[in-house]
Amino acid sequence: MNKKRHKGLSIKYVAMLYSVIAICVLTIVITFIGYFLFEKNVKASYEKYATTVLNNAYFITADFSFGDMIAAREVSDKYTEMRDILNKVKENSDIEYLYAVYFENTDDIHSLTYAVNTKTAEELANGGTYTALGTPCEDGSFEDETLLILQDAVASGKKESAVLDGYSDEYGHMLNGYRVIFDSSGNPAGLLCVEIDINNISTELGQYIRDVAIFVSLFTVLIIFIYITKIERSIINPITSITGAANDFIKSIGKQESMDESVGKLAQLNISSENEIGDLYKTISKMETDMVKQLRDIRQYAENTLKMQDGLMVLMADMVEIRDSNTGAHIQKTAAYVQIILNGLNRKGYYKEMLTPQYIEDVVKSAPLHDVGKINIPDAILNKPGKLTDEEYIIMKTHSALGKAIIDKAINAVEDGSYLKEAENMAAYHHERWDGKGYPEGLSGEDIPLSARVMAVADVFDALTSPRVYKPAFPLSKALIIIEEGKGSQFDPKCVEVFMEALPEVKEVLRKFNPDYKDESEPNE
Repeated sequence: MNKKRHKGLSIKYVAMLYSVIAICVLTIVITFIGYFLFEKNVKASYEKYATTVLNNAYFITADFSFGDMIAAREVSDKYTEMRDILNKVKENSDIEYLYAVYFENTDDIHSLTYAVNTKTAEELANGGTYTALGTPCEDGSFEDETLLILQDAVASGKKESAVLDGYSDEYGHMLNGYRVIFDSSGNPAGLLCVEIDINNISTELGQYIRDVAIFVSLFTVLIIFIYITKIERSIINPITSITGAANDFIKSIGKQESMDESVGKLAQLNISSENEIGDLYKTISKMETDMVKQLRDIRQYAENTLKMQDGLMVLMADMVEIRDSNTGAHIQKTAAYVQIILNGLNRKGYYKEMLTPQYIEDVVKSAPLHDVGKINIPDAILNKPGKLTDEEYIIMKTHSALGKAIIDKAINAVEDGSYLKEAENMAAYHHERWDGKGYPEGLSGEDIPLSARVMAVADVFDALTSPRVYKPAFPLSKALIIIEEGKGSQFDPKCVEVFMEALPEVKEVLRKFNPDYKDESEPNE
């Protein structure tokens, strides 16, 4: 791929320059974060180390039943042996102090008393002495907050080791690890403690972080000021303008007039940069112009396709109606009744998950195809003026399966035949009954597709109120009684319910397609 040369400075080199600056700033920030994390990790390591030493010492005291000594406030002949072992633990570790204490009065945090303290060989050689069990702790050895935590640990019988930051005027910042010592009866007797000096870590890192924070803050402000000043005119403003125009275009997609207006606004920017921004502007301008044209063509194609699909369904339905002398405007009326029932179900919130706007549109458009299977029924049976024989009726009933097969072939023949799915359901199952006594499969209840249950009501009602070669049209009152009687047996009760509630709309359909139909409930003019 050939690289295009630009008269102006390439954004690549501008970005490289700014990246160097950003990296310098980032390096300082990372240094700060690194020290912060280092302090955190070091502290965590010390906490883990303190806990390990503490637990090892605790198991030693447990072996010597130290809790019983504390509870009895007296030492046994094993006390010295235990202390010598603890001395070795301290000597072989990096802790500052290892000791045990207890509250002489558990309600008084200042009654903390020594139970044992340890000394290394060096400390003893330099004049260090042991503190006997029962010696009160020095005032100021612990903060009151720390004492309260230790008091709560003893009072609650806390079994786990814990570590906390401690501070005293005499010793400064110390990392304190503690664990409750229990007597042989399981009662808390005292606390085993270790301490690690962290004064140097806290002081040095604290000072360093403060110095770096001040330096980085001042340097960052300076770099940001320079960076923004330099790129505002050459990069930010053009990109912001292009982005704004592109966003306006995206929001206008679907509205032809607004899209044309957005393309015009983009052209008015007239960005003439001789680098990648200029190329971006030209590319987006061309893309929007081409997209407007393509969307216009696609919309026209979709409209034509939709008209063709609708025309195909009406044509197929008309082919049946032309052959069937019994049906006068049957497909138009049943489609109208289907629309009324679907609107009623939707209005009352029935079958809410199914009744999407697209579903309702598909069902209404597909309704004229519900009897498409009759195209394969012989004329002698289809247009017989009298009652069908049992044999003839069996043949007539096959129109539902035949209709399903016809529409199934149509679905498979087109690239996207999903809009015909409900046509297939209505053609196949509009003679099924709610109680399961219908045909062709004997489905019952909600196992029958909703569109077919809706069509069942519409189809029967139109058959009752329309004249046939073998019968006159039933009066509206009688037709409604028959529909009501079929509620819960032949028909979905909800479909009948909303149909009955929409009688004014139903009557309008009757008047429109049956001008001679007389509603006996209305007074004579």
